[in-house]
Amino acid sequence: MTWNILLQYGLFFGVLLVLVKPLGGYMARVFEGERVWLDRVLGPVERLTYRVLRIDPTQEMDWKDYALAMLAFNAVGAFTLYALLRLQGVLPWNPERFPGMSWHLALNTAVSFVTNTNWQNYGGETTLSPLSQAAGLTVQNFVSAASGIAVLVALVRGLARRSGKTLGSFWVDTLRATLYVLLPLSLLIALVLVSQGVVQTLHTSVIAALLEPTRDEGGHLVLRQVLSMGPVASQEAIKELGTNGGGFFNTNSAHPFENPTPLSNLVEMLAILLIPASLTYTFGKMVSDRRQGWALLTVMFAIFVPMLWLAASSEQAGNPALSHLGVDQTATALSPGGNMEGKEVRFGIAGSALFTTVTTATSCGAVNAMHDSYTPLGGLVPMWLIELGEVVFGGVGSGLYGMLVFAILAVFVAGLMVGRTPEYLGKKIEAYDMKMVSLAILVPAAAILVGAAIGVATAGGRAGISNPGPHGFSEVLYAASSQVGNNGSAFAGLGGNTPFGNVLGAVLMFVGRFWIKVPVLALAGSLVAKKRIPPGAGTLPTHTPLFMAMVFSVIVIVGALTFFPALALGPIVEHLQMVAGR
Repeated sequence: MTWNILLQYGLFFGVLLVLVKPLGGYMARVFEGERVWLDRVLGPVERLTYRVLRIDPTQEMDWKDYALAMLAFNAVGAFTLYALLRLQGVLPWNPERFPGMSWHLALNTAVSFVTNTNWQNYGGETTLSPLSQAAGLTVQNFVSAASGIAVLVALVRGLARRSGKTLGSFWVDTLRATLYVLLPLSLLIALVLVSQGVVQTLHTSVIAALLEPTRDEGGHLVLRQVLSMGPVASQEAIKELGTNGGGFFNTNSAHPFENPTPLSNLVEMLAILLIPASLTYTFGKMVSDRRQGWALLTVMFAIFVPMLWLAASSEQAGNPALSHLGVDQTATALSPGGNMEGKEVRFGIAGSALFTTVTTATSCGAVNAMHDSYTPLGGLVPMWLIELGEVVFGGVGSGLYGMLVFAILAVFVAGLMVGRTPEYLGKKIEAYDMKMVSLAILVPAAAILVGAAIGVATAGGRAGISNPGPHGFSEVLYAASSQVGNNGSAFAGLGGNTPFGNVLGAVLMFVGRFWIKVPVLALAGSLVAKKRIPPGAGTLPTHTPLFMAMVFSVIVIVGALTFFPALALGPIVEHLQMVAGR
């Protein structure tokens, strides 16, 4: 990699690490019920909300009540969004007179946004009215993210409390995550994006004269173009901050109205990682041992950095088939070199590879380049990051509770190796706990492989494949991984807007979100009931480099053993074919 790329990446990581502690500490105070500086402004709004909804903020829930509240809240959100999308054609604020979605596309979209996946089988600017975008999708961008944070907070309380039965209140945690974390940060980021040229208006379109007249398919002269507009910056901010990923426009953050400058690109990438990274510090503070949070953040970086290097170096190396044709792919002062297919010139390979790694290490799925146009190994990086379980930073809340599940698995493996009952933060890890951990890890992995198998074994699945051979298989595998992993990005060569594709996708997204959430809450309920045991001579310290290496190894080994055969049929064999010139 060039010095220019290393400088960009160093700046990004430096700014991110500086922000982790202050934001993480602030969120710990929010979820521990302490006063924060926004109380004067938002406190009355919070208390009014409790009164209107008849919620007693002092009444806590056990894990079953917490899970039922979470499921009911998301079910109501899915039904409301489905109805809004189906009735879009007869609802107000629809100046383009877009019709309602088909039943299967509305189902897929509703499940997609409620599960924080934001998989899009449609073009936003040609399908959705401003009402659907703002009142439907943007609302779910906030509450689906807040729901993930709430489940994490419940698990952390299960580890932090010495003994008890309750994990807090889902309603309080979700509301405070929305009011005190997501809304203020979204407002700040939206203002920064507007300053860079991201569109924010209630007008839905504007007509612009073409600089160079052209002709349409019928041969008629075209002198003007209709440019779609709307409240983009407000949706863009929470799209990134809540690791949602669904773009206002079809080309997502590659569109100049969503991401116009290198600075806006940097801000959007920081927004994606900001909360997932900072929550590690929140975790450390809430369990009264900040070293625990720094340890998990170190593991995340230990996986993230090599994956970023592989993505950037693969794209910078370019395509050897073009080199054989005499095309110079060397980076110079006037050319970025490498594989620029599907990438925006204003971002180059450095900004595109970093964005791709960031958005798939988290469950965001926003894109500023087309992953389908990456080299085989460059495309393997986002696919495998998703398949690791979206724990390398991961989604807001969901990433860290996934990482904690792997940490508990690592403790269990260590206990087996030395013949001791495993403990994590003073809580014994027993058979029931490991059953919940196994469900959270193995069921989503199985869903990815089964979903990909259905996609290539059925006529309905094969109908959407536009490329033959290993790349076509990679498109299907990426789609199943993205949907189960609640990521939402795609290899764009796969067509999914069919009854088969939409229904299968909705099932995979539902399994990927709630089959992890419910076992995690059950695990939290088990842990909170246990008394904390003082550390002894045989206790495994869970903040040391040894333990970090164990967690790293467990994540990578589970990911490799589960998905390597499938990856070998897709991107790996495609890479070998590319190198061989076939």
